[in-house]
Amino acid sequence: MKSTDLKILFFDIGGILLTNGWGHESRKIAAKQFGLNYDEINVLHNFIFNVYEIGKITLDEYLDTVIFYQPRDFTRQDFLEFIYAQSKELPDMLAWLKEWKKDCGFRIISINNEGKELNDYRVEKFKLHLCFDAFISSCEVKLRKPDPGIFQLAMGIAQASPQQCVYFDDRVMFVTTAQKLGIKAFQHTDFESTKKILEGLKQENFQLDLQ
Repeated sequence: MKSTDLKILFFDIGGILLTNGWGHESRKIAAKQFGLNYDEINVLHNFIFNVYEIGKITLDEYLDTVIFYQPRDFTRQDFLEFIYAQSKELPDMLAWLKEWKKDCGFRIISINNEGKELNDYRVEKFKLHLCFDAFISSCEVKLRKPDPGIFQLAMGIAQASPQQCVYFDDRVMFVTTAQKLGIKAFQHTDFESTKKILEGLKQENFQLDLQ
């Protein structure tokens, strides 16, 4: 296969394979369950969560700022367990991708924004190594989407040009960032449409191999 035919598939994780690790819906549920003022904790969250996602602070330090800046009638452990429990597998996509990867002919790499503790938990809990060859996670590389640098780093690690890469994300902003770099990028909206795109790429790659 010519190097120009090579395809690297880059995937986001939250919103495609799993629920978001700690999204606004989860925070709303937490506020109700733990008797918190959602607007108050959301302001604090928005100030500091990006710092957590690029690995500058730990999850405990994030919680010190957003939740435990005053005494609470629940424990830190209870709240941590709630946070981890928000990560769930979305229907169909993850199980299918694990099987599809076995003979797809592509390297598959994640590009995801996630804090370290949540990232490590999700990789282990949902056996994400079975569908990814590498993880370009914001907490490890100190960059987060939509910074173009995280995509450029991912291509450097994969030793691939933008024309050799395809990216999937559920957020239009991140899809657009990838497209501006010359990467063919698609917004994931549902399992069937993404599956159809992936099967098309596999068939295209197979035909190139025969030439």
